Amino acid sequence: SLNERELSVSCSVGVALYPQHGSMSALITHAGVAMRAAKSAGGSTYAVFDARMEVDTRDQAELLRDLRMALARSQMELFYQPKIHAPSAQVTGVEALLRWHHPQRGTISPNIFIPMAERSGLINALGAWVIDEACRQARVWRDEGLRMRVAINLSAHQLRQRDLPQRIAEALRKHQINPDLLTCEITESVAMEDTDATLRVFTELAAVGVHISIDDFGSGYSSLAYLRKLPAGELKIDRSFVRDLEHSEEARKIASAVVQLAQALKLKVVAEGVETDEQYQILRQFGCDELQGFLFAKPMSAKALAQWAMGNEGPRSILFRDSLFHGTREMAL
Repeated sequence: SLNERELSVSCSVGVALYPQHGSMSALITHAGVAMRAAKSAGGSTYAVFDARMEVDTRDQAELLRDLRMALARSQMELFYQPKIHAPSAQVTGVEALLRWHHPQRGTISPNIFIPMAERSGLINALGAWVIDEACRQARVWRDEGLRMRVAINLSAHQLRQRDLPQRIAEALRKHQINPDLLTCEITESVAMEDTDATLRVFTELAAVGVHISIDDFGSGYSSLAYLRKLPAGELKIDRSFVRDLEHSEEARKIASAVVQLAQALKLKVVAEGVETDEQYQILRQFGCDELQGFLFAKPMSAKALAQWAMGNEGPRSILFRDSLFHGTREMAL
């Protein structure tokens, strides 16, 4: 207990035994390797040294070395997954998703390199690049006549940056993008880490004029009283509930409750991870405003999305809303 608050401290332990795991001089080194493996597994656990861990450690070190150079070498790219208006099945906007094109390893999943970036302190540089690149691409689309709203994901590390709202505002000014075209998505668990700090950042972001979305809603433990204070305009249902909609009555009840909660708070509700027509019909019946998922479209490059929107190629069963198209000269932002 500290200052009337209860703090929980966890521990990660690495174990190396003599003589099974090497000579006396190698034990501390091998225990350290095992400890890092315990941390990589999520922490709050222990791991016993295995020779394969050294190979994994070297591989991780090489990957981290390459990650430090990835931005400078133009290996990062944003892919965009369309958001679909549930009642009409038309595209209303996109979510920007980061991809790393490694010259030897191919495309690396963000599930691999984002945790690495967070541990090494690279996440702020990556996050700043994503903000600028999303705004730059929105400007390119705008000049082509496509007024696309783009959503970006903000990490816990970015929320701790005092100048985050100013950075976003500067990127919007630099590329002459209307703040109304940018949505910032923050997961529910991150929003609940430090409620006072989150409220401050949310308020400052709202002042910039961007939209705010609470992502993965239902996976954490939000206080409804606290949720009412946040200047958010959107809730995104956690994909675990969407995945189980067809087979779990409990998942359907939770999804329905989230939709009703969002409607009561006058928030837009989005469901992601929609992969089947039955899921689509259930969520549409519940009253979801927007949907995302492989049922409609996979994440694609900016060029592919523009070609789809302009009617040259793509799944024409889904259309872009007319409101996304405006004369470039008539509306500068």
